[in-house]
Amino acid sequence: MNLPQHVRLVEVGPRDGLQNEAQPIAVADKVRLVDDLSAAGLSYIEVGSFVSPKWVPQMAGSAEVFADITAHPGVTYAALTPNLKGLEAAIEAGVKEVAVFAAASEAFSQRNLNCSIGESLARFAPVMELARQHGIQVRGYVSCVLGCPYEGQVAPQAVAQVGRELYAMGCYEVSLGDTIGTGTAGATRALFEAVGREVPRERLAGHFHDTYGQALSNLYAGLLEGISVFDSSVAGLGGCPYAKGATGNVASEDVLYLLDGLGIHTGIDLDRLIAAGQRICDVLGRANGSRVARARLAARG
Repeated sequence: MNLPQHVRLVEVGPRDGLQNEAQPIAVADKVRLVDDLSAAGLSYIEVGSFVSPKWVPQMAGSAEVFADITAHPGVTYAALTPNLKGLEAAIEAGVKEVAVFAAASEAFSQRNLNCSIGESLARFAPVMELARQHGIQVRGYVSCVLGCPYEGQVAPQAVAQVGRELYAMGCYEVSLGDTIGTGTAGATRALFEAVGREVPRERLAGHFHDTYGQALSNLYAGLLEGISVFDSSVAGLGGCPYAKGATGNVASEDVLYLLDGLGIHTGIDLDRLIAAGQRICDVLGRANGSRVARARLAARG
């Protein structure tokens, strides 16, 4: 069994994790979270999103957060920029790496982006061009790769087609997201096998939600397929909007515990990561979504 020797975790808690929180979160608390994650050894942190505050009010202060964080050498601080206006705002804020997203399901694309998959990809052309002009790297997300709340199962070939388009457009990495968390290990392996024929596996990442409790087994399936980049969210921040009360993003602490147990290097300090997650949970007044964090904190009394 040849597992990757090193895995890079893409921490999405400050963006994907916080964007659905109903209560206002102070810029200072967001900055503290990012700084805590940097201190824990995360090498890639998705700090915020440059979208209309009308649609995602929680991300309204992203430029301020970028201005106030303490940037560590060698750490990538990225932002989600779904359109040209978002990218222009990110450039103004000094962001060096951004992400765009498309769906593998036509119904999901229409419901969430108000356009077809093809139209959403076409909209990225000027974004990619402007990013190139400014030397900004672009990461691509594909949502609904293992299931859609409107269409049900999604064919791996459909995901592969979207992934190929994003990669050909200039996305240096393509993250495949199980948006509703219904995927299983076998389907995950089949997915990476199909997409891996269109996009080099070293350019693929996995983004698993834990709605059905399958995120860690799906992540392990990805490791077996040679995938060495995974998205996760500290304290399991971020719910799943399609399954009321269900868990959303897989917790970074739980992923790190798995990787540590497999002897896979990440450069991340688990105790510091647990502390970072618990601090933001205290701010939010919510329970910690990481099983590992809850167990470790309980053991300490």
